Amino acid sequence: MKELLRSTDPTTIAFATALLQGEGIACFEMDVNMSVLEGSIGILPRRLMVRTEELQQAERVMLDNDIALGRVL
Repeated sequence: MKELLRSTDPTTIAFATALLQGEGIACFEMDVNMSVLEGSIGILPRRLMVRTEELQQAERVMLDNDIALGRVL
């Protein structure tokens, strides 16, 4: 799996997940438990992972919907 997106904003992760699922791209959210442990102050980013072979398609979906990649949002 490869990291597609890293964000401290749970709405961005939820929106990206919905977009990917709508395109039939499987994704997995990592670091959810770590962000819960830190006490909901939002300093630890969550990561959205996709299969390596679906990474380019997933990146295109994110860019088409104005979701920035490659940095913490």
